[in-house]
Amino acid sequence: MDNLDFDYIIYDYGKKDASKAKELFSIENVKKARRFHREIPGYKMTPLRALPNLAQMLGLGGIFIKDEAQRLTLNSFKVLGGSYAVSRYIQKMLGLSDEETTYEYLTSDECHKKLGNLTFAAATDGNHGRGIAWASMKLGLPCVIYVHKETSQARIDAIRGYGATVKVIDGNYDDAVRQMAIDAKANNWTVISDTSWPGYTEIPTWIMQGYTTLMLESQEQLLGVGISKPTHVIVQAGVGAMAASVIGFYTALFPDDPPIFIVVEPNKAACIFESIKANDGECHSVKGDLDTIMAGLACGDPSPIAFDVLEHTADFFLSIPDYIAARGMRILSCPLHGDPFVISGESGAAPLGALYSIMTDKGAKELREKMKLDEYSLVFMVNTEGNTDPKHFRQIIWDGLDPVPREFRTRK
Repeated sequence: MDNLDFDYIIYDYGKKDASKAKELFSIENVKKARRFHREIPGYKMTPLRALPNLAQMLGLGGIFIKDEAQRLTLNSFKVLGGSYAVSRYIQKMLGLSDEETTYEYLTSDECHKKLGNLTFAAATDGNHGRGIAWASMKLGLPCVIYVHKETSQARIDAIRGYGATVKVIDGNYDDAVRQMAIDAKANNWTVISDTSWPGYTEIPTWIMQGYTTLMLESQEQLLGVGISKPTHVIVQAGVGAMAASVIGFYTALFPDDPPIFIVVEPNKAACIFESIKANDGECHSVKGDLDTIMAGLACGDPSPIAFDVLEHTADFFLSIPDYIAARGMRILSCPLHGDPFVISGESGAAPLGALYSIMTDKGAKELREKMKLDEYSLVFMVNTEGNTDPKHFRQIIWDGLDPVPREFRTRK
């Protein structure tokens, strides 16, 4: 792979199976999640941004980005999963029907009294914890959020701003998850985690289903401009929950002719990539500090229920260096004339950065052909976060942190 600065796997092991995606992400489950989110005060569709001039420059038919930076003032899509999982947990706890599980009831004094001494706990790289803290505040319930030692102060302050207790763990994200689970058991807290483990799958499943609200919105927005479905979907992965939701949604909706699916991870935390590479159907961990600028994707342990979806549906897996995500941020913040300006954090810009490298790197010609990326391709991706770490955002956009190596700089 000369003149190519990222690793990729073409996943053609003959394991395509839409059954799990259709089970988890049926249109009934998707509509149930969206019904709940629509009741939240301030809910509105986030924009679907088209970048026609960048698409033309890269030789593509279209590029469409779902901009979750404007989701409920929380600057990230994560609140969709956390709030929906909390609602489903309370529904089950109190034996409520779907009709009774409204946002108005969940935030009522009557519901609060019935819940009693309930405390939520979660581990996060930032955005998930902020979503759980927000949901807990709306319900008038305490929550404890665990973060790892490299979490930025801006992300910690954002979580505390919603009244949560934040505990900083001396380790990486996966260490924070493990310590949170231990402490939650000791203190009888309720864990709302976006990653799963043996014996803990129901709540992470609800979280993944909650994310599909943004996908149903996206599909409606695409139909509004005459596009029945994208030809390609590029989605970022940490533990894999978001990727499984996006890919699972489109697999369930178009089981006989789904888009081509491309999963992108940071090369310093590519746990899904390494698990696929092993080709044994098992989850494999990535150890170490997981030191990547893509903080929301800095996860060393895949979520088993998410991996179960991805290994049976995705087509390509990419492991990218940090500068590719940084370049994606700069492209979005300084667009071609006529394309919209998009504020994107490091994790949010990873798919666009990856697409740009695929379409411009000399060594990617064969990969482009295998991906069938051409002038007819309509590429969909999600900007999962906005400017969630202002200091680091300025370092990348203003100061040129994580520059593109000379041999991979733009030639046209």
